[in-house]
Amino acid sequence: MHQGLSRRDMFKLAGVGALAAAGTPALARVGSPTRAQGFRIAHLTDIHVQPERRADAGMAACLRHVNTAPRTPDLIITGGDQVMDTFDQGFDRSKALWDLWGKTLRDHNSLPVKHVLGNHDIWGWNKAKSKCTGDEKGYGKAWACEQFGRDKSYTSLDAGGWRIILLDSVQPKGSGYVGRLDDEQFAWLAAELAAAGATPVAIFSHIPIFSVCVYNDGAKKKDTPDDWFVSGGLMHSDANKIRKLFLKHPNVKLCVSGHIHQVDRVEFTGVTYICDGAVSGSWWKGRNAECDEGYGLIDLHPDGTFTHEYVRYGWKAEPKA
Repeated sequence: MHQGLSRRDMFKLAGVGALAAAGTPALARVGSPTRAQGFRIAHLTDIHVQPERRADAGMAACLRHVNTAPRTPDLIITGGDQVMDTFDQGFDRSKALWDLWGKTLRDHNSLPVKHVLGNHDIWGWNKAKSKCTGDEKGYGKAWACEQFGRDKSYTSLDAGGWRIILLDSVQPKGSGYVGRLDDEQFAWLAAELAAAGATPVAIFSHIPIFSVCVYNDGAKKKDTPDDWFVSGGLMHSDANKIRKLFLKHPNVKLCVSGHIHQVDRVEFTGVTYICDGAVSGSWWKGRNAECDEGYGLIDLHPDGTFTHEYVRYGWKAEPKA
């Protein structure tokens, strides 16, 4: 299911509208990034756009920061939780959120963009609060997939000498969710990795596969003060199964996530796991714990190496109510 960037996207990468001016330089830069520059991805996760707390202005400010950088990224990946939120909401509120998200993205972004699904992007799974029956058009992940312009909640593309895989890490559990892959997606991931051969692989998920900062955000001590408990809603419950799959494919170099609204980096059995902080900070109420509002900036090099930094875009939240 992997795909390359479209010709239109490649012309956007060059920042010009004329076919003659864009063609050759854009194709060369996408297909063969230099070691000095690499293929640059801006990872904007946990935007949580809403009409309240100037969230649309904050999303716009972040997009402008990315689009006007001295060196603009080759691709934006939004890391899930685009909106705040459709999981518990009825149709009218959900439509208003997606309309706001789409308008803000159209008005303030000219770069190619791909999207990861987050738990807040799923419509109506909490039926008691959303009043959904499950039979509605767009129920569950369908509405988000329509917004993303694809038929599945997970996908892949080839760019910059890498295979980039976008997972759907949110599966139903009662009226809530758990972080893991279903059997069909796990089989698809295994096939994607096998088909990649020696091509380096970067994987993006909303919920972290492995993370340290989950212990700083919602991890609870259970039964005794000395025992830690990490919810499957915070980190992949099938993390070890995925790790064992990665052991068969040493070309898997990087896994990037969001969800926790904090930044960490874990090196484990040959793979680097990075959790990026949130565009929204603490849901547009200011910084979350020690993490300011921001986004990840990743350079992928054809030799399988990469760099990462967390970029603050200078947002000042309204005082908490």
